[in-house]
Amino acid sequence: MFGAPKTTDLTPSQVKAALDAQEILLIDVREPAEFAEERIPGAQNVPLSTFDPAALPDAGGKTIVLQCAGGKRSAMAVGKCQEANQVIQTHLAGGLMAWKAAGLPTVTGRS
Repeated sequence: MFGAPKTTDLTPSQVKAALDAQEILLIDVREPAEFAEERIPGAQNVPLSTFDPAALPDAGGKTIVLQCAGGKRSAMAVGKCQEANQVIQTHLAGGLMAWKAAGLPTVTGRS
C-alpha cells in the first residue's frame, strides 16, 4: 500500500532462533505497564509513546527487531524509524500474541 512503511515480518520461531543465536536486539514498543506484566525474555522496553529512533539502545552489530502485542505498534515504530532515516524495518509479525500462540516462553511480573 502506498505510504505504508516497508516492514520485514519475522515469525515467532525466527525471532526465537535469532535471540538464541544472539543475532538480534528485540525492542518491545508496548507501554511499561504492559512490558512489566508479560514480555519475551531478552526484550528491552522502548515505549511507542516516547519512541525516538535516535535514542534506541546500541545493538552492538545485531539486527534490531521491533515487537508489540499484535504487530500494529511495532509496524508504526518501523514507520517512525523510516521517517528518521534509520534502517530498522524488521518486526515480529503478530507480536506477543503470536509468540504465545507458538508456545514460546514469556516472563511475567517484574522478575
